[in-house]
Amino acid sequence: MLRSRREKLLFYDSIADRFDEVMNPYDLTRRLELVFGELLPQTLPPGRLLDAGCGTGWFSRVARDRGFDVVSLDIGVELLKKVREKCDSKLVAGDACALCFPDATFDVVLATESIEHTLAPTCALGELHRVLRPGEILIVTVPNQLWHFSATIAERFKLRPYEGFENWLGWFEIKSALRKLDAPIDTMFGFHLFPPLFAFTWPLLRKFDRYGRVLGPAMLNIAVRAVRAGKVAARP
Repeated sequence: MLRSRREKLLFYDSIADRFDEVMNPYDLTRRLELVFGELLPQTLPPGRLLDAGCGTGWFSRVARDRGFDVVSLDIGVELLKKVREKCDSKLVAGDACALCFPDATFDVVLATESIEHTLAPTCALGELHRVLRPGEILIVTVPNQLWHFSATIAERFKLRPYEGFENWLGWFEIKSALRKLDAPIDTMFGFHLFPPLFAFTWPLLRKFDRYGRVLGPAMLNIAVRAVRAGKVAARP
């Protein structure tokens, strides 16, 4: 089905009522584990956190439970209503490619499987970096461009019910973009050796995740934690 640019941008908002139903439960659980178990330091004191492309708010909810002052941003207002059902974060409707926040607003910026659904994911990366305070943490997960063919196949056989933009980034493309932003990479690894479509493969996928730093460039998804260059200032 052909969709207009606006329809593709707002596709996920159009399925807000069933968004959680169609999400892959293993992928969601694994990303929550990786973000809050490995990428976000347990010792980091809670501050202001931007959940960019928050969807229905799973990551916002855990961040709120961790004590962060969370801003949940998504282009879809219906999705933001679903966030409100999960937590009491501040809701902002907006585009990750043109954030409405001043420079250096947040102590943590998180975008998990979201910037690839924008028109220009590297532009979105720049915006996420801009609103991050110097010395603080940017966490991003994205599907690997190397595997983009799998989405095409899955859509053809109705295994993946998504019709939004799919502007995936590659391993070295992300590294290059962050280098240009002067955002040193603290850690970077891959996860999901192949698409987690079938439950019987999930234990195997988890085992291969142990080798994510070695196999990262060839894995389905990429996780990265970077830091905005500059001296860390006292938090307000």
